[in-house]
Amino acid sequence: MGKNISELSGRKGLEENLFEQIGRITKESDADRSERLEKLADEFLIGKANVYGAASFYDFTREENKGKEIYVCNGSACLTAGTQNALQATIEAKCGKDKTGEMVCLGRCHENNAFHYNNRNYSGSDIQHLDAIMSGTYQTKEKYHVGATGNPMLTLPYGDITNHYKIWQTALNTDKETLLHEIRESNVRGRGGAGFPMAFKLESCKNTPGDTKFIVCNADEGDPGAFSDRYLLEERPHSVLMGMMIAGYIMGASWGVLYIRGEYPEAVEICETEIQKLHAAGYIGKNIMGSGFDFEFKVIKAQGAYICGEETALLSSIEGQRPEVRVRPPYPTQHGLFNKPTVVNNVETLACLPWIIDNGGKAFAAIGRGKSTGTKLISLDGHFNRPGLYEADMGTPLRTVIDELGQGFRVPVKAMHIGGPLGGLVPVSKIDELTLDFESFNQGGFLLGHASVVCIPEHFPLAKYIEHLFEFTAHESCGKCFPCRLGSTRGKEMFQKALNENYKIDRTLLNDLLDTLETGSLCALGGGLPLPVKNALQYFEEELSPYLKS
Repeated sequence: MGKNISELSGRKGLEENLFEQIGRITKESDADRSERLEKLADEFLIGKANVYGAASFYDFTREENKGKEIYVCNGSACLTAGTQNALQATIEAKCGKDKTGEMVCLGRCHENNAFHYNNRNYSGSDIQHLDAIMSGTYQTKEKYHVGATGNPMLTLPYGDITNHYKIWQTALNTDKETLLHEIRESNVRGRGGAGFPMAFKLESCKNTPGDTKFIVCNADEGDPGAFSDRYLLEERPHSVLMGMMIAGYIMGASWGVLYIRGEYPEAVEICETEIQKLHAAGYIGKNIMGSGFDFEFKVIKAQGAYICGEETALLSSIEGQRPEVRVRPPYPTQHGLFNKPTVVNNVETLACLPWIIDNGGKAFAAIGRGKSTGTKLISLDGHFNRPGLYEADMGTPLRTVIDELGQGFRVPVKAMHIGGPLGGLVPVSKIDELTLDFESFNQGGFLLGHASVVCIPEHFPLAKYIEHLFEFTAHESCGKCFPCRLGSTRGKEMFQKALNENYKIDRTLLNDLLDTLETGSLCALGGGLPLPVKNALQYFEEELSPYLKS
C-alpha cells in the first residue's frame, strides 16, 4: 500500500507535494478543515484515512494543538538546566494555559530558557522582554561561542560567494567518477549518527537507472542537545547547498530537497533566501553554466516529528503519508522519494563535500583517526563554562573537548548524555578513556551520534532523566512496530510509578523490556533507547537502587 501511495503522491511532482498542502489546511482556522482534507485525498486519489493519519500525527498539525500560540521547549538540555518550570509559569501567566504548548528542542541548548513565539525562537534572557516580543518590537539576544581545534573546515568562513562557488564550477567540469573517487577516498561517514559511508550511497544511486532522482538533506535535527545542523544552515548555508549540488551532479539528481525541522524557522528563511541568490548568480537552474546539468532546490518545512530524522520516515513524510519507518530492502537509493532513486544525507555530511572536492579525498582522510576521518562538530550545553558549537578532528581526546573547548563544567556534573536521546550516558569517570570518533565510543559501550552533549548535574535524579527518555520515545514513536510503541510507554509508566508511588521496578522485567526494544524495533528510536538506560544501570546502580527490587 505504501508503495502505491508513493506513486499517487508523486503524480503532481515535488512542488505540489501532499505534505505541504496538508500543513496549509491544518493551519487555517475555518470549520471545514475535515471537508478540505477529504477533498485533498480525492484530488490525490488517496484514501481519506491516509490523509487524516498524516494530519493527526505531527505536533503542529494535530487537532489538539490547534490554537496554541506560544511554545515552551521541553528538550533534555533545558530539562536538566531546570529553567523551564519558571519559564512556563511566566508564559502561562501572560498568555494563558490554553494558548501555551510545548516543542521538542529549539536548538538553544547553550543558554536554555527556550521558547517559540510567532515563528521565532527565543532563549536566555529573552523572556525578560516578553511584552516586547509579543508586540513585535524585540529581537533575540541569543549568542553562542564558536570555536575549533585541529584542522577546522566547517567553521571557517568561506568568504566571497563568487570565489567560493569556483569549487562548484570545477566540479561541473570534472568527470563524475573522478568526483566520486575523491569522496570514496575521503571515507566521509554520515554525521547524523549512523556513520555510514557516504560514497556507498552515492555510487548505489548513480548506478541505479532513472530519469528522476533526488538528493535529500535530512535537516530534521531533532536530537535534544544538538544544534550543529542549525549552525550550518544559518551560518554556513552555502557549504550545505553546494554539498547537495555536488552530490546531485554525481548521482544525476535534478532536485535537491532540504527537509528542515519546523522548530528552526530562521534556518528555513535563511536557506530560502540563499537559494534565490544562487538562482540569480546562475549557479542553479537549467543548463547550469553551459554544463548541460539541471538542478533545483525545494525547501520543505517539517511539522514537528522526531521520527522524521529516520530517512525512510522522512521520505514518507514528504509524500504526505504518515511518517512511519519503512522495512528495508528496498533501500532509498533504489526506491526512495516517490519510488525514485534517492540519497538522504545529514546536513553536516553534505557540508563536508565542498572541502573534499577543493582539497582532495586524501587530505580529508589524513585528518582524524582510523576509519573516522575528517572533523566533527560538537554541541556543548549550558552546563559548560563556555557553551557553544565546536569543531574538532576526529580522534581528539574527549578531555580536550571538555576542558579546552568547553573550559570545564560550571557546576558539578556526574554524566554526559552524548549523541542525542539514543546516545550513550557517559559518566565523567570515563572522560579520559574516550576520543571523539565512532570506534572509541562504540568500543566504550557508548555512541558518538550527533556529538551533542547534554550534562546531567549531580543534583538531577537519574531516575527522572530515564523517565524523560522513555516519555520522549513514547511521544515520538511512529507506532509502526509494537516493541517501540508499547515498550517505551511501559518503561515510562514503570519509572513514573517508581518516582511517584511506593513501587519498585523488577530488574528482570526491565531487562526484558530493554532487550525487546533493542532487538525488536524497526529503527534506532526504539532500538537505541536501551543504550542510555543500560549505561545508567551499569554506572549508577547505587543511585538507582532505591527504585529497583533488590
